[in-house]
Amino acid sequence: MNLVVYETLTVNTKIQIFPLFSILVFFLCGPLIIIFIVSFWDYTEFSLIPDFVFTNYIEIFESKVTYSIYLNTLKFAFLTWLFSLFIGFFIAFFLAFHVQTLRWQIILFLICTIPFWTSNIIRMIAWIPVLGRHGLINSALINLGIIQQPVEWLLYSDFAVVLAFVHLYALFMVVPIFNSMMRIDKSVLEAARNAGASSLQTLGHIIIPLCRPGIAIGTIFIISLVMGDFVTVQAMSGGQSASVGVAMNHKRALLQYPAAAADAVILLLVVLTMVAVLMRAVNIRKEL
Repeated sequence: MNLVVYETLTVNTKIQIFPLFSILVFFLCGPLIIIFIVSFWDYTEFSLIPDFVFTNYIEIFESKVTYSIYLNTLKFAFLTWLFSLFIGFFIAFFLAFHVQTLRWQIILFLICTIPFWTSNIIRMIAWIPVLGRHGLINSALINLGIIQQPVEWLLYSDFAVVLAFVHLYALFMVVPIFNSMMRIDKSVLEAARNAGASSLQTLGHIIIPLCRPGIAIGTIFIISLVMGDFVTVQAMSGGQSASVGVAMNHKRALLQYPAAAADAVILLLVVLTMVAVLMRAVNIRKEL
């Protein structure tokens, strides 16, 4: 009897997961397999040649530009992660430990999500009147007598790219850290205070260690989003900064699909390696 029930449950489970499994295979695994296959093709200026050659990968690894682009992309990812972690941690800390009612926590979270009601492009364009040569910041600094000439590096620079990234993706750091903080037993914090621990000691020895899974999840989000982004880099740098995503998009525009596919495969492996290292270092399953 138990065996029959178990077999019935197994069949029902398989039927229930089949739609999701089909979607993942068709829309995720399928395109990845196609990209991997195309990365070994050859091409000319006007056509693709189905083949099995390593030319695209050899050209990528032999080019010094590749390493420069990856270093620049990693720089964007690191700076975005650093500032997003700093901002996200303190926002999450405020919401978790200083906002006492669930109602106000929800209201403040909704306020944080308001920028996400518009597209990324609109949010990036909104920075131009603020950072531009005759923008709000430059005008204010000139009127206050702090500077005589407009500051050029505010817009169309690496600074603008990182600022836009932080604006776009900081919330992806806030949410998992807030989730980790809400799981902390308040009695542990009270016991630390009763034992004479200062606020900084409580933060360093209790809160931050218990928030490591949330920080790791937020880090995965930031790395995955920044490493493959090309629209933000192109728009906010004015085409003056390079990234892996920009390089891939440039090759795609030139109809060099096999070379772009090889770039995509390498980028995917780099990101997966970074994610694997994070998951090895931190037990993320605690948050799942």
